Amino acid sequence: MGHYIEVEDGVKVYVEDIGEGQPFVFIHGWPLNHKTFEGQVSELAENGFRFIGIDQRGYGKSDRPWSRYDYDMAATDIKAVVDHLNLQNFVLAGFSMGGPIAIRYITKFGQENIDKLLLMSAAAPVFTQRDDFKHNMIPKEMDLIIEQIKRDRPLFLSKFTDILFEKKKSPEFLLWFRMLGLEAAPHATIQSAMALRDEDLRDELPGITVPTAIFHGEKDRICDFALGQEMGKRIPESVLVPFKYSGHGTYVDEPERFNTELIRFLKSAGIKKV
Repeated sequence: MGHYIEVEDGVKVYVEDIGEGQPFVFIHGWPLNHKTFEGQVSELAENGFRFIGIDQRGYGKSDRPWSRYDYDMAATDIKAVVDHLNLQNFVLAGFSMGGPIAIRYITKFGQENIDKLLLMSAAAPVFTQRDDFKHNMIPKEMDLIIEQIKRDRPLFLSKFTDILFEKKKSPEFLLWFRMLGLEAAPHATIQSAMALRDEDLRDELPGITVPTAIFHGEKDRICDFALGQEMGKRIPESVLVPFKYSGHGTYVDEPERFNTELIRFLKSAGIKKV
């Protein structure tokens, strides 16, 4: 069942609500929407989980206001959805840019009502390099990406999709994935890219005390595997689950193992080192 929920400033965000049981709140990556995770929805529902897929403002079917595409605003929108649906004891899950947004949600609103945290190929703790953080791309590379989006967004998305996955995908799948990106508002895509470039969550990680799983592909060319390792070091109750044969899209490159590890983590009592 899909419906719209009004959040701050009268903005309406689209929410897909499927299944029954413990809520699984999914935050998509840049510049996609909730449909990214369609291969896991049935798996979750069949195992007694309720999938709550939120299209962030500016993406998918949600409203696309001109501004406010930083992590704080995204986290505030998610809180409005959680409150509207009265979600209790939920799993918070973020893919790519959705990862740092999930972290900011905990920093901003606390974790008392969160059962577990799942970070998948997360663009955290810092997506671009700093003087004291030498992982992933340099800020100037992100500036060049923003310029490419302004010049020819469809061409950029075509090239971007080509490096998301390690294993060869059908032309039809790649076209579908690119179309998810084209559903986003151009200004939302650009302003979110600026947030990715500028935000730094390193000081926020030690405060996370809920059981946390970090799923990360060892061949990730968008968010280096080193980012997953850094999060594993800084989040106290975390376990890093490496995907040896995966790029950024672990759930597509190794779908069977991904689903197995996903359900194992969701049904576990706590963190188990693997």
